[in-house]
Amino acid sequence: MMIDLLSMGFFQRALVGGVAVSALCGSLSVFVTLRRMSFIGVGVSHSAFGGVALGFLLGVDPLWTGVGFAVLVAVLIEWAQSKGEMEEDTAIGIFFATSMAMGVVFVNLSKHYNVDLFGFLFGNILAIGRRELWEILLVSGGVLAFIGLFYKELVFLAFDEEMAWLSGVPVSLLRYIFLVILALAVIVSIHLTGVILVSALLVIPGAAARNLSKDIHKMVGISVAVAMLCTLGGLVLSAAVDFPSGATVVLLLSVFFFLSLLANKLPCITRPFVKS
Repeated sequence: MMIDLLSMGFFQRALVGGVAVSALCGSLSVFVTLRRMSFIGVGVSHSAFGGVALGFLLGVDPLWTGVGFAVLVAVLIEWAQSKGEMEEDTAIGIFFATSMAMGVVFVNLSKHYNVDLFGFLFGNILAIGRRELWEILLVSGGVLAFIGLFYKELVFLAFDEEMAWLSGVPVSLLRYIFLVILALAVIVSIHLTGVILVSALLVIPGAAARNLSKDIHKMVGISVAVAMLCTLGGLVLSAAVDFPSGATVVLLLSVFFFLSLLANKLPCITRPFVKS
């Protein structure tokens, strides 16, 4: 059966797209968890629903309206907390709820149920076409290139933001850019897990890696490996037993996280990783 699946175009596209998304989210996940931005990931991902629903209402590509909404919300959250207008969690809660409410209104205005919208909510990477695959590859490649170019600055920012300021790192600019690429990652990952579950890809791999290592370079590698392993395993399992692909990937990620917690209690297993 596996050989038959691998010969099918839709499954090949799903595998390639899944690898790209997992590499992207696995890399970002470490910085999201270290900077305690998990709630921002949830807020940005759910706010994208408003943009996606608007795209369906207007009859335009919902991916790009979703990008616009997610980027706008991410920037507004950063602006509000940087200006001292409100606390970060308060800003996230307000923009998150407002965007979701707008999405519900847009869906109601469309006056008909859209199967594609259901896919954006819960993910269906097995149904992506060539255009969607190229969008995933383009965004993933661009974000990974940015991470590679500014890796040292991102590490500095994750561990000691005040020292980064004093060292001349453009902290404010990097914070805005990081939120923008986080929004882009959320949008392309929607194909895999949907708006509802996409935050899991941005949190669980990094959290599992943190249980297995205290060295950030190893953490990034472990996080990417965990994301890829669970994504590929989830796609194969979902196709074999006819489970929703996004939910299956997230469940595997959750299982791996709890296994990493267990491994963290067993020094004989984690010693090769935790040694700095």
